[in-house]
Amino acid sequence: MSYTEQLQKIANDYIKEHDEPATTHDMAAWAIAVGAWKPQPGSMINKCAQELARAMREEYFTDTQGRSVRAKHAARVRKNGKQMTLWADMRHTDRSHMETSLQQRRQQILGDCKQLKIDADSYNENHCAGTPIQMIFDFTLDLAELEAVEAIPV
Repeated sequence: MSYTEQLQKIANDYIKEHDEPATTHDMAAWAIAVGAWKPQPGSMINKCAQELARAMREEYFTDTQGRSVRAKHAARVRKNGKQMTLWADMRHTDRSHMETSLQQRRQQILGDCKQLKIDADSYNENHCAGTPIQMIFDFTLDLAELEAVEAIPV
């Protein structure tokens, strides 16, 4: 069983035992308390790396036009036959890194939209007795509305 499958089993066991929505922190505390989860070799480095990635995703600066812009950007690359994620500050990196990063983020959004459509279609076809939930995947108006709201002086 893979590590991901072990974690999925822990989550499923927790849900079975508690039968109510819960945070991952609640699940983790329970898993540690009952001995279902123990740190894996290298977990401290992995945990630190995850926390660094989270912190970098949350670092923003204000550009000369007054926009709040994410500073650090990740790009998955293959180096010496090994896939890795490289992080860089957009203010100091080259165009190639930014092109790769932005295209990969766009693909992630597309993947999220695809899964959202599958989930909505399945719910509508198998669990929805009333009017189906409609999903619109053209974000043009949403983006324009957000930009308009952000342009309003505070």
